[in-house]
Amino acid sequence: MPYKEPKIEKLYYTIGEVAEMFNVNTSLIRFWEKEFDIIKPQKNKKGNRLFTPQDIENFHLIYHLVKEKGMTLKGAEKKLKENKEDAVQNFEVVKKLQQIRELLMELKENM
Repeated sequence: MPYKEPKIEKLYYTIGEVAEMFNVNTSLIRFWEKEFDIIKPQKNKKGNRLFTPQDIENFHLIYHLVKEKGMTLKGAEKKLKENKEDAVQNFEVVKKLQQIRELLMELKENM
């Protein structure tokens, strides 16, 4: 079995790194931080936002609801407040299905 490099995960991400992950502007990250209670970045002495991996997961969930499913910000906020577990579960299913699709597409190309 070939050696796989371990994925190095950072403890904190800057707002620029988070914006780059989602291909959005930093202003959108700041806006979502104000709109959604589940995102609570820590701030250093300079006041720079430092996002944890949990914050990144919450951004993934919000991005999925708003950008991919087309929900309004109020609708996404309401869904997360009323039934966050259901939203997380649906997001996980979609993520797994996308991984399976990528694997199948890769297999098809290799055939």
